[in-house]
Amino acid sequence: MPSPFDVLQVDPDADEETVHRAYRRRVKEVHPDQGGSAREFQLVQSAYETIVDGSADSWYETNGTDEPATAAESAPEPERDPNVYVEYLDYEAVVANGWELGDDELFRKARRAGLAEESYGSFEVEPGDYLLEAAEEQGFDWPFSCRGGACANCAVLVVDGALEMTVDNVLSDELVAQGIQLSCIGTPVTDDLQVVYNVKDLPGLEELQLPSRMN
Repeated sequence: MPSPFDVLQVDPDADEETVHRAYRRRVKEVHPDQGGSAREFQLVQSAYETIVDGSADSWYETNGTDEPATAAESAPEPERDPNVYVEYLDYEAVVANGWELGDDELFRKARRAGLAEESYGSFEVEPGDYLLEAAEEQGFDWPFSCRGGACANCAVLVVDGALEMTVDNVLSDELVAQGIQLSCIGTPVTDDLQVVYNVKDLPGLEELQLPSRMN
């Protein structure tokens, strides 16, 4: 019986972010709608929960073996996904839960808080696509106005990863240094990205807004 680390195709010493990304990739690979099976799908979910909960020993008992497999060393190397994995969090949820933007545990707290999909979740962005457009393609109504980098309505806080803006006519160097970027003209340039969206009312951004527009 493979270990939970084999199932997710990660090393036993992988950090939580790596495990989380592997889980997102594996559930897509084994989903019944993508040619997988319900058994495979359940196994991936169980492996993820086992690793996150730190209960790997119980995995072997539950699955009928007390000998852990050697882990991902023997697992096939997964093909690299060219798309960018984006994890997002609504600033309103940050405020409502009394969290701090500078908290290193912010996204871990969000994952465990049972937030609605519009407040927390993830999606993929194809190479070269703007973050705002990718969010809209997923059915989300993120704030925006000009779509041309001339206001701060669509501003996001980049917590991890990087966005590359095609033009910036509004943000100061100080705001950019703080991680503030414009999603309407921002293209993800790292494999993974964590952003807090809907931050337009943060200090320094209020005066940079235009009348809001929605899809």
